[in-house]
Amino acid sequence: MQQVRIAIVDDEVVVCRRLSLALSRDGYEVEAFTAGRSFLERMQAEPFDIVLCDLGLPDAGGMEILSRCKTIRKETEVIIITGHGSIDSAIEAIKEGAYHYAVKPLKLNAIRVLARGALDRISMLQENLRLREALKRSGGSAAIIGNSPAIKELFSMIQRIAVVDCNIVLQGASGTGKALVAKAIHKLSPRKEHPFVFFNCGGFTEELISSELFGYEKGAFTGATATKIGLLESASGGTVLLDEVGEMPPAMQVKLLHVIQERRILRVGGTRAIDLDIRIIAATNRDLKYEVAQGNFREDLFYRLNVVTIPLPSLAQRRDDIPILVEHFIEKYRAAFRKQVSGIEPQALQILLGYTFPGNVRELENIIERAVALTDCSRIRPRDLPQDIEHLEFDTMEGEGLLPLAEYEKRYIARVLETTGFNKGLTAQVLNIPRTTLWRKLKEYGLG
Repeated sequence: MQQVRIAIVDDEVVVCRRLSLALSRDGYEVEAFTAGRSFLERMQAEPFDIVLCDLGLPDAGGMEILSRCKTIRKETEVIIITGHGSIDSAIEAIKEGAYHYAVKPLKLNAIRVLARGALDRISMLQENLRLREALKRSGGSAAIIGNSPAIKELFSMIQRIAVVDCNIVLQGASGTGKALVAKAIHKLSPRKEHPFVFFNCGGFTEELISSELFGYEKGAFTGATATKIGLLESASGGTVLLDEVGEMPPAMQVKLLHVIQERRILRVGGTRAIDLDIRIIAATNRDLKYEVAQGNFREDLFYRLNVVTIPLPSLAQRRDDIPILVEHFIEKYRAAFRKQVSGIEPQALQILLGYTFPGNVRELENIIERAVALTDCSRIRPRDLPQDIEHLEFDTMEGEGLLPLAEYEKRYIARVLETTGFNKGLTAQVLNIPRTTLWRKLKEYGLG
């Protein structure tokens, strides 16, 4: 692996020396600069992976350097170095894209933790980008957005299973992106040059499902004035996504089992069997094992479909993806509606971070689409969110009596930590405190 390059930009020579020595011992390639202009010239010639930059340089402001770094190489992570009096400015820098900030006097262990965190973020973004590029090259969808551990694991599973020609069950709640995952698997598979066919099994009669999936011969029933090729036959060589497979009628489950076993179909009213070469991806928001136990789904069909199960995380399980999803949807609908909306106010983002999202990513997209359409401001505000979540706040502790400040703080941190799925980085963001402060308080209150 190529050595990670770190730049230290601070007009205090002692700070540059201390940080250079400490980070060099950790195996990083470190260069130090006491002026912003000389650093920017070097950044332009040979970009750095991580930049630790003083907010108050005499010849170039920290915000300017942050902006220039992101323009030169958007993957570069910038850590702002600040004094106690400029913490508000450092927080503003985070809103503009900085990774985090460190407060003087600097603690070397805290700097090491921040550098490792920035490096982890870079690695996740690069892995995400590699999958997206693979999907683009194959003509697939690059719309699976996120950098959370849950999405990182999903990307890895997609890559591993796509090349293995077996049937798959996608298990996830409505709005988690099962169709997107199915398309990604198809486009990364050896079947990518052949059709991808989608069929929703819910809400249809057995007769309609039969005619749609298997097709029919001319004269097979009243109104069959011509032969129709079914979806399974039309997908020859490709992939079939059977959505809401758990709602398929029992009689159709028998027919589907026969098709999977024999790899052949018979059109309705037909007498000649037709060979099939398809891969089946079944999607469901139900627990099929439970449905089997209740007698609602055939056990033999379950095992034929369920060679591999891919669970899709709910949005509540990947809350740290909410900011990047919000950014993606703002850009999507800003262009669609031709609105000058550039971002979201911190208070509005905090409301979204605290919301449970029963409708998952689909609900978040709908919320942002509505907000972009209605807002008359350049940034989405709390008032632009739906009324039922606009005033959403974390639970208070009313009715618990008067509490010492430390106890109140402990309980509030615990509730925010639980709300964010115990994601410490996201918890620090919601609480608007440095991660190092959060780690100290978790240890102090026994919450870590």
